[in-house]
Amino acid sequence: MSWIWHYRVRLYLRDSIWVLPLLGMAAALVGVRFTSRLENAFGWESKLPPETAQTVLIALASAMFTFIVFVSSTMLLALQLASAQLTPRIIAFVFRDPITKFASTLFAFTFTFLIGTVVRAHVSMPPLTTRLAAYSCVASLCAFFYMIDHVGKSLRPNEAMRSVALQGRKVIESVYRRKLAESRNEPPEPARPGDGEPAATIPAHVDGVVLACDIPGIVSLAAQSDCVLEMVPQVGDFVAAADPLFRVFGKGTCPPADGLRQMVAIGHERTLEQDPAFAFRIIVDIACKALSPAINDPTTAVLAIDQLHHLLRNVGQRSLDDDRIRDTQNRVRLIHRTPGWEDFVHLAITEIRHFGCESIQVARRLRAMLEDLIRTLPEDRIALLHQELKLLERSASRFFREPEDRALAAVSDSQGVGGGKGQDDGLRKGDAAV
Repeated sequence: MSWIWHYRVRLYLRDSIWVLPLLGMAAALVGVRFTSRLENAFGWESKLPPETAQTVLIALASAMFTFIVFVSSTMLLALQLASAQLTPRIIAFVFRDPITKFASTLFAFTFTFLIGTVVRAHVSMPPLTTRLAAYSCVASLCAFFYMIDHVGKSLRPNEAMRSVALQGRKVIESVYRRKLAESRNEPPEPARPGDGEPAATIPAHVDGVVLACDIPGIVSLAAQSDCVLEMVPQVGDFVAAADPLFRVFGKGTCPPADGLRQMVAIGHERTLEQDPAFAFRIIVDIACKALSPAINDPTTAVLAIDQLHHLLRNVGQRSLDDDRIRDTQNRVRLIHRTPGWEDFVHLAITEIRHFGCESIQVARRLRAMLEDLIRTLPEDRIALLHQELKLLERSASRFFREPEDRALAAVSDSQGVGGGKGQDDGLRKGDAAV
C-alpha cells in the first residue's frame, strides 16, 4: 500500500465513529453462533419457558434500539452546542475519542446480540446466551454512565483546550526535533540550493488543504533524480488545482509528477498531525469566541492563554529553521516551509489582544505570559515579545480611560484578576497616578 492510501485509510478510521460499531455487530453475530454451538454440544437448556424469555429479550432489544437512537441524538445535540460555544473544530476530537467509540461499539454489540438470541430461542431457551445478553445490557448501562461523565467533562472549555494543547506539544516535538541550543553549535548552512529559477514546476491536481506529506519518500525521490525539491505550500495551506505544489531545482532529472503528488495528502479540513500552528488556531478561536459580545466570557479566554503560554514556551525553545531536509549523503534534497517564531507569536497574541482590548483580565494575563516568556526563553526570542508587550501597553492606555483601570491593566496576573499581589500593586500605582 502506498503512503497516501495508508494515510487516507488511517485518517478515515481515526475520524469515523461507525466502523467499530459495525465490527461490534459482526462480533455479536459470531458470538451468538459460537455460544449456541457450545450449548448444543453440552446439552445445556434453560428451565424458563421459551415464550417468556423471548418476550423479555424482545423488550430488551426494543429498549436497546431506542436507547442507541437517544444516545446518538443527544451526542449530536451536545456537539452542536459545544461547537457553537467553543469552536466547530473540536467536533473531530470527540469523534476520535476512544471512550466514545468503545461505548458505541458496546451498544451496537448488545443490540445485535439480543436480536440474535431472540432468533435462536424459538424452540428452547439457551441459558448461556441469554445470560450474556442480559449482562451485556448491564455493561451497556455502565458504559453509558461513564461515557456521559467523560464527554461532559471533555466538552468543558478548559478540558477541550487542554486536550488540544497536549496534542499540539506532541506535534511541535515531532516537527521541530532539535532544541535551539543544539542548532547553535552547528556550522552555518550554505546558500539555499533552491535559489534561482526552477527547472520544472509540478502543480496540484485537486483542491484542498495540505494535511501531511511523506518527507522520507519525497527525499528518496529527489535523491534518485539527483535534484532539489521545494514544496511550495506548507502543511495547513489551502491549494487550488493547478497551483504550484513542487518546484524542481538542479541539473538532474525531474521526478515523476504523479509519484510526488501521491506523497502529499490533501483534504477538506486541517489536522494536527503535521500542523503545529493548528493547535494554536483552535485555542485562539475558542478565546476569540469567548470574548465576543454574544458570549462575553473572559475567564475562558484566560484559560486559553494558559495553554498558549505553555505552547509558546515549548516552541520558543526549539529550532524553527529545519526547512532543509538532507539525504543519507548529507545533501539537501527537500525545502519545505514551517511556521516560524513570528508566526506562532502573532497567532497566539494578536487576535486575543484585539478582541480582549476592553478586558482587564485578559490584559493582565497576557502581560503575565509575555513577562514570563521574556524571563525564561533564549535571547533570540525576546525582541518580538518586548514588541508585543509595548503593543499591549498601548492598547491598555487607549481603552482604559480611568487611571486606576490603567494601573490594574499594567500589572501581570497569572489568574487574570484574582492574584492578590497584582491587585495591591495596581491599586498603589493607581493612587500614585491620581
